[in-house]
Amino acid sequence: MTLSMRGGRYPARRWDPFGVLPGFDDLFDQMSRMLTNSFPDVARVSVQSWSPPVDIQETDDAYAVEADVPGVRPEDVAIELDGRELRITGEYGTAEDGDGDAQQTRRSGRFDYRITLPSEVNTESTTANLDNGVLRLQLPKASSSRRQRITVQSRAGDSGQAP
Repeated sequence: MTLSMRGGRYPARRWDPFGVLPGFDDLFDQMSRMLTNSFPDVARVSVQSWSPPVDIQETDDAYAVEADVPGVRPEDVAIELDGRELRITGEYGTAEDGDGDAQQTRRSGRFDYRITLPSEVNTESTTANLDNGVLRLQLPKASSSRRQRITVQSRAGDSGQAP
């Protein structure tokens, strides 16, 4: 059995499941600009940005942060700590110029991750290490006044009785 091909004025196109709808980038950028103007403290988001998967573990004296950033070089990562605000940004998979016929399915562009930590961090003692695509941060907590019991003393010569 043979199916007949229906002709039409639009040529047949191959469906690309990874393709973006025409005009979607422009619409997304317009929405991002509107949100940025309305909420200037919120990071601007683009279609090409993403947040890496991040695990955070809190101990009594520090925060341990692990972020998966495969293929990212240490010089392509920026870590900012402002009070309790942690921000990890960078570039990944920089696309190299090749022939225009190549299909690119690997991610490339910018990443941006932000979080507000529950308490202040000692910025002088923080460490960052990038090994095998995993960024590890050790963020010691800032020393805060710990709970302390204060003993009540009496003045010398005071019998403790009210006059």
